[in-house]
Amino acid sequence: MDELTPRQILDQLVAFPTVSTSSNLALVDWLEGYLTAQGARCFRHWNEDHTKAALIAHAGPWVPGAVVLSGHSDVVPVEGQPWTSDPWTVTERDGRLYGRGTCDMKGFVALAAWAVARAARNGTLRPLQLALSYDEEIGCTGAPPMIRTMQEVVPKGSAAIIGEPSLMKLITGHKGGVGFHVHVKGFEVHSSLLPEGVSAVMESAHLMQWVNARNAEIQAAVPSPVAGQFRPPFTTLHIGQIHGGTAHNITAADCRFAVEMRVVPDEDLEAHAGAFTDRAEDLHATLKSRRPEAGVSVERFFNVPALKPEDGGEAEMLVRSLTGDNATGVVSYGTEAGQFQAEGYSAVVCGPGDIAQAHQPDEYLELSEFEAGKDFMDRLLLACA
Repeated sequence: MDELTPRQILDQLVAFPTVSTSSNLALVDWLEGYLTAQGARCFRHWNEDHTKAALIAHAGPWVPGAVVLSGHSDVVPVEGQPWTSDPWTVTERDGRLYGRGTCDMKGFVALAAWAVARAARNGTLRPLQLALSYDEEIGCTGAPPMIRTMQEVVPKGSAAIIGEPSLMKLITGHKGGVGFHVHVKGFEVHSSLLPEGVSAVMESAHLMQWVNARNAEIQAAVPSPVAGQFRPPFTTLHIGQIHGGTAHNITAADCRFAVEMRVVPDEDLEAHAGAFTDRAEDLHATLKSRRPEAGVSVERFFNVPALKPEDGGEAEMLVRSLTGDNATGVVSYGTEAGQFQAEGYSAVVCGPGDIAQAHQPDEYLELSEFEAGKDFMDRLLLACA
């Protein structure tokens, strides 16, 4: 198979509608076939029902110490968004590449795949690896098993570059995240008999007030030097949706909502999570004492470790040498970088595009950003040669 340009690879990747609710296997089949034809060694990690797979590719000598280029295959839906061009076709206009995933983050994946293919074709002293996950957009759930599989099937890399859109700026730290689905179960009676029932909606308010009080307590404290780098400079707890109740004159049988926490790297994520689940357990016991049908259930649906800035970390030093970026950058959203770091990789975030374009209708990647990403990969290949 002939070598493709980064833009040709991007065109192929965007054409696969890899929304998180759908399979990504058509994309993985195509990309694995292409990289194998260029000489890379490819492996898969499958999800439980084999409807999705992570792709792991290795180019260069079969030795430890590879540079890992990491991205995710899944994208967010387009339904209900006012697109002015086909979201599954890359459309170039006004110096921008439009299409779902061009920015988040198939632009980087295309560049990484090109670099790994080039390294496999031409040879390299330091190996390059591609790590392409699934289910990032629904809580970064696909990366941890992929990273564990990587360490079983390829020599372990030492520096991981996660290519989330950062305008090619170096990101050395981000907040951790945890989310809970909460279901408060009540007992229905006519509202005129309120004490005989349990209103799931009204009881949920106790947990919501706990979240408000926790935020107030956190925000009243003096931020640590690490927290002070972030915007906002503290851990946050948030409830974005609530659903419950049958009618205004019936005590609610059910109330469901989700709680998310964004935790600064120098704080204990599990301590924050545990404080909330302890409060939920207390409420559960109280409701059970009133009606055996009532109670509270809490299910963790995402858990993303923070990316902690590394003092002189290998990945940071590598990216600084390739970009000339001497600034320190942190972000409040989560990425798979913290998951690589937790498994012993030096990790940073650096990729083309602006995070403000992610998930938007008419999502786009500036052509200049794509070209900057190509220049980055050229310098990386030279550094590894």
